Amino acid sequence: MAKIRLLDSETINQIAAGEVVERPASVVKELVENAIDANATAIAVEIKDGGIGFIRITDNGDGIDEEQVPIAFSRHATSKIRTVEDLLSVSSLGFRGEALSSIAAVSRVELFTKTRDSITGVHYVIEGGEEKELSETGIPDGTTFVVRNLFYNTPARRKFLKTATSEGSQIQELMVQFALAHPEIAFKFTNQNQVKLQTGGQHKLKEIIYEVCGRDITRELLEIDVETDMMKISGYLGKPVIGRGNRSFEHYFINGRYIKSRIVANAIEDAYQGFLMQHRYPFTVLHLTMPSHLLDVNVHPSKMELRFSDNQAVYEQLKNSIAGRLRQEELIPDVTIDKEKETAVQKTEAVQKKTGDLPQTGSDLPEDRQRGPEFSYPKNLSYISYASDVSMPEPFEKQRLSGYEERVEKKFEKLREQERETEQLKLFDHKLLDSRNASKVRIVGQVFATYWIVEFEDNMYIIDQHAAHEKVNYERMREQLKNKEMTSQQVSPPIMLTLTAAEEEKLNAFLPYFEKLGYEISSFGGMDYMVSGVPGNLYGLLEKDLLLQMLDEIDIDTGRNNETMILEKLASMSCKAAVKGGMKLSYREAEALFDELLHLENPYHCPHGRPVIISMSRQELEKKFKRIL
Repeated sequence: MAKIRLLDSETINQIAAGEVVERPASVVKELVENAIDANATAIAVEIKDGGIGFIRITDNGDGIDEEQVPIAFSRHATSKIRTVEDLLSVSSLGFRGEALSSIAAVSRVELFTKTRDSITGVHYVIEGGEEKELSETGIPDGTTFVVRNLFYNTPARRKFLKTATSEGSQIQELMVQFALAHPEIAFKFTNQNQVKLQTGGQHKLKEIIYEVCGRDITRELLEIDVETDMMKISGYLGKPVIGRGNRSFEHYFINGRYIKSRIVANAIEDAYQGFLMQHRYPFTVLHLTMPSHLLDVNVHPSKMELRFSDNQAVYEQLKNSIAGRLRQEELIPDVTIDKEKETAVQKTEAVQKKTGDLPQTGSDLPEDRQRGPEFSYPKNLSYISYASDVSMPEPFEKQRLSGYEERVEKKFEKLREQERETEQLKLFDHKLLDSRNASKVRIVGQVFATYWIVEFEDNMYIIDQHAAHEKVNYERMREQLKNKEMTSQQVSPPIMLTLTAAEEEKLNAFLPYFEKLGYEISSFGGMDYMVSGVPGNLYGLLEKDLLLQMLDEIDIDTGRNNETMILEKLASMSCKAAVKGGMKLSYREAEALFDELLHLENPYHCPHGRPVIISMSRQELEKKFKRIL
């Protein structure tokens, strides 16, 4: 057996650095979080070579006192916590006390910092964890970090980095998250001397979304502002029409911290269930504010994960709040008969599929999403030349805040005008699917034995009879389940099933819930099971295949509650029992179906998320026939 030895301090520091500094984006994350904690209102980030060769982060925050500078680069040095009890109520973004020492252990770092009370600032140099210089210098208030040659002394780790382009894209994604998380802070991100992201720090979250994601997404947003007994929820929800092919546009922040949480993701996606098609994901920018004692952020060195004191309560309150907001809107998509054009949303998704990168900004965007006038910070971050090779940026032009605001106002005036028009329309617009308007609705006829044409005020609506009937069946079964009125139909001879071990585990775990739906299932020895009863409204509809399909769709380890599981199965059942496309319905049957649709909370989408109704305005039709120009 090899002898056990204590590791030297250099090796210990590099091991610790490996937990915190995985790539250039890790450096940027830690230093920007420190700037935010230092009460900065403007933060500039500049990188070259994907951040591998050069990173500069400048802020106008509180700065660091001269005597505190060397201590700040020691391991486990932090101003955020004092005792183990403080870990239970951390409110700052950075708190572990390992960031600066970890970064300095694997790179060459220069620091320029000055507090507001000091006459001069501090210039500090540390390389590979070894202090090189500490001197006075004349600089403005705030802090600048320059990090060069990341992993220069650990080549084995450096070779695992991706290309400069890929590493730079990760940093850009990170800066987008910071901008969305902190609309009160002005951010500027520069990559290879090109400005990629600029925000104004004016607390206007929607305008930041416009900057980052473009016009097509911004005009399809619903504002949410809800307070529950556990949290405050604010931000924006994307309408179903801008559903995405992956989760990368589910932005959510807890107490200003960008995190990833399966509980939160499940709550968001389940709230959109019935509004989005399967395998589509919502666009959200949500800020959750919770008491710190309900959270544990001390889970992982990256601080990207956290735990809640009550997962189920967080899931339920968030899901119900989002679903409630979605149900307030009439989400009928408008259609035109123009040749379909590729939207900015589709372009962005195409770029993602091709490169794997996250949304681009600035000059990388399509022309209709290019940024407007040049940006300047609300608080000037000017610099003077330093007697070193730090290569500080040229001074930002000093401009009054009013000048900045004037340019921003001009840029976003069109967006705000559209919002005002939308709000005015809501004051006078009447909903199609409102029982009070039933007498004004006229069913015109049916086409292709599938779609019904309906006239209401100045709009033509087209209703998919299968999607509508499926939705009505789903809501009917959900109500029966709620009132314990689900019926069972006996089958003779019984259906015999031979299950796999995985299927048997799922069946045993969810047997009580299948019984609630109307199934009667019993063991027949070994891996065989006998089904002697099925839900009454599914009798004769491929009962065996449907049951096996529902077992296949169950995922035990999702964080979702049992009610959600049942509702997913109801969606499958309601689809099987619904009238199909191509089946001719009488006017009376269509009227009865439409009448039931009027009384549903969300009649706009089937349980699988497909649209039930689409609309076209009279104005659009008259344009096509050249009655109006």
